[in-house]
Amino acid sequence: MNQSIIGTRQMVVSPHYLASMAGNQILQKGGNAFDAAVAVSGCLAVVYPHMTGLGGDSFWLTYRNKDKTIRAYNGSGRSGGKVTREAFAGKSSIPFRGIESIITVPGMVDSWDAILNEYGSMTLAEVLEPAIDYAENGFPFSEDQHFNTKINTKLLSETPITSDIYMPNGKIPEIGERFIQKDLARTLSAISEFGRDIFYKGEVAQAIVSYLQGQGGLLTEEDFASHHGEWVTPISATYRDYTMYQVPPNSQGFIGLLVLNILENYDFGKIKHGSFEYYHLLVEAIKKGIHERNQVLTDPEFFDIPLDQLLSKTFAKELASSIDVNSNEVQSPSMGSDTAYAAVVDKEGNAVSFIQSLYFEYGSGVVAGNTGIIMQNRGSFFSLDPEHVNTLEPNKRTFHTLMPAMACKDGKPRILYGTQGGEGQPQTQTAIITRMIDYGMEPQQALNEPRFVWGKTWGEEEETQELKIEDRVDEKSVTELKQAKHQVNIVNSFDKVMGQAQAILIDDQGFLKGGVDPRGNGASVGI
Repeated sequence: MNQSIIGTRQMVVSPHYLASMAGNQILQKGGNAFDAAVAVSGCLAVVYPHMTGLGGDSFWLTYRNKDKTIRAYNGSGRSGGKVTREAFAGKSSIPFRGIESIITVPGMVDSWDAILNEYGSMTLAEVLEPAIDYAENGFPFSEDQHFNTKINTKLLSETPITSDIYMPNGKIPEIGERFIQKDLARTLSAISEFGRDIFYKGEVAQAIVSYLQGQGGLLTEEDFASHHGEWVTPISATYRDYTMYQVPPNSQGFIGLLVLNILENYDFGKIKHGSFEYYHLLVEAIKKGIHERNQVLTDPEFFDIPLDQLLSKTFAKELASSIDVNSNEVQSPSMGSDTAYAAVVDKEGNAVSFIQSLYFEYGSGVVAGNTGIIMQNRGSFFSLDPEHVNTLEPNKRTFHTLMPAMACKDGKPRILYGTQGGEGQPQTQTAIITRMIDYGMEPQQALNEPRFVWGKTWGEEEETQELKIEDRVDEKSVTELKQAKHQVNIVNSFDKVMGQAQAILIDDQGFLKGGVDPRGNGASVGI
């Protein structure tokens, strides 16, 4: 697909076409953007289970046209009250997979309740209908799920309950084969009938905790009962004629703003898109942002994060002046990269930019008993070093990669954008938004252009920080990047390592232009 889908009244974009259609269905029934967003979120938890689910977290940026307000909801969970560094005595780090990686309460179900209670016009039961239907009656097994199941066969096989669901009869379902999740359907039906409290204070919480504790897990019923997400004030910065919004920490969203503050010191009118200068400048600005992030990002209730300094134009100018061809000193930690970003705009002008995740693909790899819920491994990113800013402590939110974005002009949303990709999220966001704002690209073109991702990919043993870049990038640009001491690793066109991004542009006429990543199974649906 080369052209953006254009809607005159509304638009839904997501990484799975069935989720996009579910959101559109809710809008067609008279629901608003908030109703539709929760429907998309719930549907993704079913049809995109390798990336997101009820056992994970979510972050939301919302705009209500009635009062012109932009708000954020932090739907991430905290570590359990009994989760201490001492619980991992003798280990150098928290295991990335398995029971020991399940140490934070999932926050996504709470966020559904919060969004609907604040802004919705439909009930949770109404918006979860598509998700329940796909869980109960099945849907075509996607190419993306097949790929991620194949590379995680060993992980999924380690827990029989997990294997029975995702590899029935010991086999990976074929692409297009009907995939059914009966246990998940029952859990979703219970939530639709009894609301969030059954997940945090009722039978679902009890079932999850009973199973986890039976396997040596640390979470308790009290941890679930005490969970609450939070409405928070978004952080913002200007870029050209736009005001850019992100979710505040524990999200890494401030990097997206810091990098744009750095790039604002350069005239992209004199820099050819796709040139060495373009890629080099973006990569080096991102390295500066990542360096600053690594020093401070954690739960702000446990550490005073100097956002005013980090987001000041003066500080960004100093960082911009220090960029040169030899800036390869930053180290990037390994982190999960598997996420689902989506966005909705309705006919009233309401807008939702949101993202959700299990952290790694298939999260912990553990389904909690007969609930059908695969649990996230987000807490595994905590450090066991007591001096580390993101050190593990009870009742603490960890450094979080999720960062939905929104660009506004004249006080109204103009661009909603975000991506899968952990460490790649601020990188791909920067590429998308500079292409759209500085080079005038529409969403689909911006998403189709060659991409890069810098850092250390999970699973690599070498210490070198690579710049993975697609083979579609101009050969001259690649040669010059190598000459500038970037450790270039050329990957295939539309390689999945680049993650999957989505975007909506509201143009000067009020038309809605949607774009979805060609690397996935998503769809833009607008009317």
